[in-house]
Amino acid sequence: VQLAESGGDLVQPGESLRLSCAASGFTFSSYGIEWIRQVPGKGLEWVSASYSDDRIFYADSVKGRFTISRDKHKNTVNLQMNSLKIEDTAVYYCARWDGWSYDYWGQGTQVIVSS
Repeated sequence: VQLAESGGDLVQPGESLRLSCAASGFTFSSYGIEWIRQVPGKGLEWVSASYSDDRIFYADSVKGRFTISRDKHKNTVNLQMNSLKIEDTAVYYCARWDGWSYDYWGQGTQVIVSS
């Protein structure tokens, strides 16, 4: 099982980024994929989720600005992040949800929002 994030970058407030989580080594359609972020020195913050039954969820802090999407042909879950704020700065991880816990994580991708 592998999860690989990409797309992190340094951007200014108000700009956009698109993160991708490429999944391999398992039946993609059977699992949920979630985005979780971590600010250095702080705990993990759940961001968004895409489940195999097409349900999607967002944290209140990103609702209306972030959009999660699942590409079933490419086995990727994308996170479109618009109207980025300084407080969105974090390392963003994607993780596989097996219905009970996060059993696999990617290595993370850094997003820095700074003027």
